[in-house]
Amino acid sequence: MVVNLPSSEHVALAAVVVLAGIVAWDAYWLTKQRRDVPELGSLPGGGFAWESEGVHEMIRQWGNLGSMAAMMVLPWALLEVSDTPMMYAILWDVFLALHLISLLVPKRYAITSTHLFADGQRYPWERLRLAKRQPKRRIMLLRNGWGPFGPLPLGGDGASLGVAREYIRAMEEARRLPTKSTNEE
Repeated sequence: MVVNLPSSEHVALAAVVVLAGIVAWDAYWLTKQRRDVPELGSLPGGGFAWESEGVHEMIRQWGNLGSMAAMMVLPWALLEVSDTPMMYAILWDVFLALHLISLLVPKRYAITSTHLFADGQRYPWERLRLAKRQPKRRIMLLRNGWGPFGPLPLGGDGASLGVAREYIRAMEEARRLPTKSTNEE
């Protein structure tokens, strides 16, 4: 039985289209974060909001940045062997560069009594927990049920992260405390 594989051009086109979709999706969430976290500092209903800087995002995303650098180089080594048009490698690198830039854009974070706002998304506290081992220059939360894909690092300056840690610990402590029954006398 002979299996006909798709052409390298079709595979390259599919890869570039998927990557373009990821870049567009990230751009949407980046624009949404300003609407979700319009003010910084102590929040009126309780909670705390802060903004990182590019250097904080570099520290936060160092692993992803290294992976993307490798992903930008790899197609060039395979172009000739796979007989793929150079245009797809160029498009791949352009979209990866845009994605890389989106990772370095300063982000806004907020902690409320019910949710964490990070990367333009809202995470309920029941689905998050502080990692046992914490890095020095960021906060590492874990998303319950995500396994190895669950790390959610938060960036920011030391002072903001210190305040955020206190709020996160208070949220975790509040979850651990048993609620009193209204029938107690």
